[in-house]
Parts: sequence; C-alpha cells; structure tokens
Amino acid sequence: MNKFILLLLMSTIICGALFNGKVDANSHFQPRTIEESYLEIGYKSVGEALKDYKYHYKKELQLPLRVPPVVYTHVFARTIEGYRGDLFEMQFINEKSYGDNFLISVAPKDGFEILDKEVINEFKLKGGDTAYLLDYGRGIILIFEKDNLQYRFSIDKRILEKITPEILVQIANSIYY
Repeated sequence: MNKFILLLLMSTIICGALFNGKVDANSHFQPRTIEESYLEIGYKSVGEALKDYKYHYKKELQLPLRVPPVVYTHVFARTIEGYRGDLFEMQFINEKSYGDNFLISVAPKDGFEILDKEVINEFKLKGGDTAYLLDYGRGIILIFEKDNLQYRFSIDKRILEKITPEILVQIANSIYY
C-alpha cells in the first residue's frame, strides 16, 4: 500500500513538473477582426468598390451625400457581378452595436421586387420619383429608382428611433445633386 501511495505521489509531482499547472488551449488562436471578415467575403474600401462599379458598368454611381445620424466604425463596399444579378453594396457598421448597421444596395432597375403587401408608406423624392417604405419583418427598406437604377436602404427595426423613415427619405433626396 505504501508503494502505491509513493508511486501516486511521484507521478503527481512528475506530472506537475511537466505541465507546470498550465493548460495550453491553442495560444496561437486570434479572433478575426471585422476588417478581415468583411474583406474575405469581397468587401473593400468604398473607393475601390466604386472603381469596380465604374469598370463594370462604364458609368459613375451616385451615392447619397447624407448618412444616418449614427456613429459608424467601418464602411465597406463591394460590387457583385452575376450572383442573382449585378449589385453594388455599401455597408455602414458599428462594431459595438450590430443593430445600428445601415446598408445601401444598388441594382439595375427592377432589381428588387416590391410586393404590395410589404409597402407601408410612399414618399415623393426631389426628382419626382416615388420611394416605397417596406416592412420585411426584422427590418425596414426604402426603395426608389433613379437613372435606371434601383436603390435600397435597409435598416434593422431596433434602430428606428435613430433612423426614422423621414431620415431615410432625406438620405435618398441627397442623391439628387
């Protein structure tokens, strides 16, 4: 019995010396940054994405001069060719509050389907175009057409107290310059 206790004690001391009381849980793991995550799925700087758009469509894209009255930590954009049609996306992100994100999507005219049952309001824009406010469950979308393009501004409903439909219309009107 004494030999067993002595053997157990010796193995405990040896194991303690070998492992030093530390557990190695892959100390080389580093969480991905938001930049790495977005760059991996094709987003880039707005300037680079606009160059891609101009190369693909052979024309400039007008973006709003106004942005929502919310603090954003990042702005990414991308031009998507061929996947469910062509599309330009610009994503405003607050990495501390994901519900505060704002998405601008631009596609050729009639690129986004507008279902009457989803329309909750209509607005007249500066250029005479009509903007449709849609409710799609978790979010609100403002859709309008300008220069044979269809613009879509999307927000999460959790941010409606900061970005009202009227503010979305002001942002849309800032494209008419």
